[in-house]
Amino acid sequence: MFAQSLADRFPKRATSWRLIDRTLEFGKLPLLMGIVNITPDSFSDGGQFFARDEAVRQSLKLLDDGADILDIGGESTRPYATPVEEEEELRRVIPVVEAVHKARPDAILSIDTSKDSVAKAAIEAGAQIINDISGFEQPAMIAVAKDAAAAVCAMHMQGTPQTMQDNPFYEDVAEDIYSWLLARRDALLTAGIDRDRICLDPGIGFGKTHQHNLALMANCWRFHDLGCPLLVGHSRKGFIGKVLGDKEADRKFGTIGAAMALAAQGVQILRVHDVLAVRQALGLFAACGGIDGSEVQIT
Repeated sequence: MFAQSLADRFPKRATSWRLIDRTLEFGKLPLLMGIVNITPDSFSDGGQFFARDEAVRQSLKLLDDGADILDIGGESTRPYATPVEEEEELRRVIPVVEAVHKARPDAILSIDTSKDSVAKAAIEAGAQIINDISGFEQPAMIAVAKDAAAAVCAMHMQGTPQTMQDNPFYEDVAEDIYSWLLARRDALLTAGIDRDRICLDPGIGFGKTHQHNLALMANCWRFHDLGCPLLVGHSRKGFIGKVLGDKEADRKFGTIGAAMALAAQGVQILRVHDVLAVRQALGLFAACGGIDGSEVQIT
């Protein structure tokens, strides 16, 4: 399908991401970040894994299904979600991070939070990555990451979860978000975060209309010029139901289709709920020539 390799098509595409004590190397297929929502109100699976034991069980299942990273979060960031107090977020996530790290000490854990105290406690409990939907705009969060030499993922969001879907507007959504990600990358570099520890996320669904999301999904390849790994979290989001013409449709299959489009653009990390289904689909997509025409071994 593709005559050129990913490296030829996207010469500035990052090939690795440095964590606290190891480095992730990127190949032809995206790495999969499994989602663990320890919340009663997340948009897709709120309440399913709110109890500690259920969250730990789901975490281990996602690892068995082939997740390369687990992203553990205790505060819903769906539109109009109610913010969670610091103590409650700590109560939700830290016991799970501790338990999963103890059970699978080699597993790569990410903490999904915008609170520096939660990030710090999670790193002490075994997390390697801080995934901040507010884009590391708070100096205290940058300080936590710098002190721990943690990997960071800075996401774009227009507004806050309470306001982001009121009236999102862009002159050119891909160009505007490129400029924002460039500015955040440079701010992190200036603050002392090493470039090879920085990952960037265009923020699908965070202050975007359905059309904005589709435009971003089609233009993710442009963000490789920033020289950092790209993380995209499109899993089960509303634009899938919009494209399918059925907001009640099972969005797993649309998630898989979008994942293949992102893989073809060389996106390095996909944040998904359905790890096994996406992993198998991507394996077949690559084996049939969907990445760069070369054979990929499926295990």
